[in-house]
Amino acid sequence: MESTEIYQSWDKFIILGAYVSFAIAILILLYHELRLLLLKDLKEKYDYVNLHEIQYFWYAVIALIVGVALYTNAMVANVFDVQGITGVAVRVFYTIGFAALAYVSLSSLVRILYPRVVERRLQRIRNKPRVSPAGNAMRKLTEAEEDVHLDQDQIDQESSEIHSVDYDVWIDEKSGYKKIEKYMAYQHAEECSECGFFTLKIVNEEIEVKPTPNETGLLLKHYRCTYCRHREAKEVIIAKLSTNVK
Repeated sequence: MESTEIYQSWDKFIILGAYVSFAIAILILLYHELRLLLLKDLKEKYDYVNLHEIQYFWYAVIALIVGVALYTNAMVANVFDVQGITGVAVRVFYTIGFAALAYVSLSSLVRILYPRVVERRLQRIRNKPRVSPAGNAMRKLTEAEEDVHLDQDQIDQESSEIHSVDYDVWIDEKSGYKKIEKYMAYQHAEECSECGFFTLKIVNEEIEVKPTPNETGLLLKHYRCTYCRHREAKEVIIAKLSTNVK
């Protein structure tokens, strides 16, 4: 009888630990969204989501896994009613096994599916109309229009295939206020030719043939899939120096 009371007491603490884990998962997500809400500048929001969204989401998933493992541990113990040293061993192995299986399964889902969710959110933030200090809605210029507002170095960076960047130019046509935002194009994932998921990223770039004023160069981009570990390389032509510098 005393042994049963001890196990019931343990179950209460285990279930309490599960609720605490669930609360931590929710708090992590709320903390992330609150920090995002406090950022007023849309470019800062974009950079924050790009750097931290998947990280915080994964922390919340881990807390959720721990919570479910603890909660089901108490439920399984009541179903099988195994006590003593055997009961402790069964519960420990069950908790570890459940957590490991859930971790592996959800890790794959987070790495495969969630980047698409983040990419859609990034695009919404990037294309959301900006507001100038004067309170006027700003217009995003087209590629053909924006070159007039960029320095030559910025134009060269956009046209370069080496660690290429992309610039968005927003302008308030009433006050003339202009805002230029810089985006690192090579940070985003592409579709993997092996598994079909958007988990292929550049890990290294090397120049095989240097460009000259008279001859084009050749750049080799090395990609690796973060899901299936597939590797591939793509050759990119580098424009002649005469078209890349003043």
